Amino acid sequence: MSWITPLRSGVGREESGVREHPRDGDAVGDSTERGGRESTQRSGKQSAQRGGQESTQRSSAKSTRRGAEGPAQRGSSADRSSAGDPARTLELLWRVPPETAPTRGPKQRSSVDAVVAAAVRIADADGIAALTMRAVATELGLTPMATYTYVPGKAELIDLMLDAVYRDMPRAELSGMSWRERVATIAAENRELLAGHPWVAYLPTTRPPLGPGLAAKYDHELRAFEGLGLTDVDMDAALTYVLGFVNAVARIAIDTERAAADSALTDRQWWERAAPVLERVFDAERYPLAARVGAAAGGAHDAAYSAHHAYEFGLARVVDGLARLIEKR
Repeated sequence: MSWITPLRSGVGREESGVREHPRDGDAVGDSTERGGRESTQRSGKQSAQRGGQESTQRSSAKSTRRGAEGPAQRGSSADRSSAGDPARTLELLWRVPPETAPTRGPKQRSSVDAVVAAAVRIADADGIAALTMRAVATELGLTPMATYTYVPGKAELIDLMLDAVYRDMPRAELSGMSWRERVATIAAENRELLAGHPWVAYLPTTRPPLGPGLAAKYDHELRAFEGLGLTDVDMDAALTYVLGFVNAVARIAIDTERAAADSALTDRQWWERAAPVLERVFDAERYPLAARVGAAAGGAHDAAYSAHHAYEFGLARVVDGLARLIEKR
């Protein structure tokens, strides 16, 4: 295992897509040699135009690459739960008609549920960054303005999406299980949720969507800690602890899959490309512990990380830690 980023060698500035434009003084000298001040001015003007165009193109390309290379599941920094109008969001979550809702009008072509389902499909396929009201409208065959008659905006839509996937989670019957089995079960249920809806792993939910889906999920998962002598506050904290672990490991799995997809290289192929440079720059005698442990872990996982191993190893430690709290009761 290594945290050293292999350097690309033998790539010139032209190859990398970056061109150096001549300084004004150099341009004047070159143009003078080619034939006079008038030619210089034309050349300078053309160079400036080309420079501006290329700068714009590079800037656009960088923006495009940032959108492609950055984890699409993460979306923008503004994407989080409960970012919209609280009252209207709660009405939508619980399907309560607003007080000002019109009593008469043309027959609606869609519904809130259809809008939410379309949004979830888009986010599952292309990430939360691809989710826009226009994209949802296209998915449903509506105009963008028509979509707003069902959901006020993306902020409220994200809450509805989260609550919908929470509502649709499979929930095992926990009665009859030991508390360790119950904890392992809710961990597995959430791991499956995040594998199926990767965008959920990157959405901050410190202000959760307070809908029926979340209520059912929370009530179900608290049952893993029921009857163990924990206070209500400790039950909530224990659940938060477990879910935080699951989310962290889920991100490793998601990022690993995304890296392979974006680079078109498996982890083994990536390491094979990096190995020649790594052998030249990494001094195993200077970092003996990193060299020994990294080699052992890399050999065991055939990669820098194994999300599966991290989950199995980590969940056992999480449960052992909870056992110390529970057994003192």
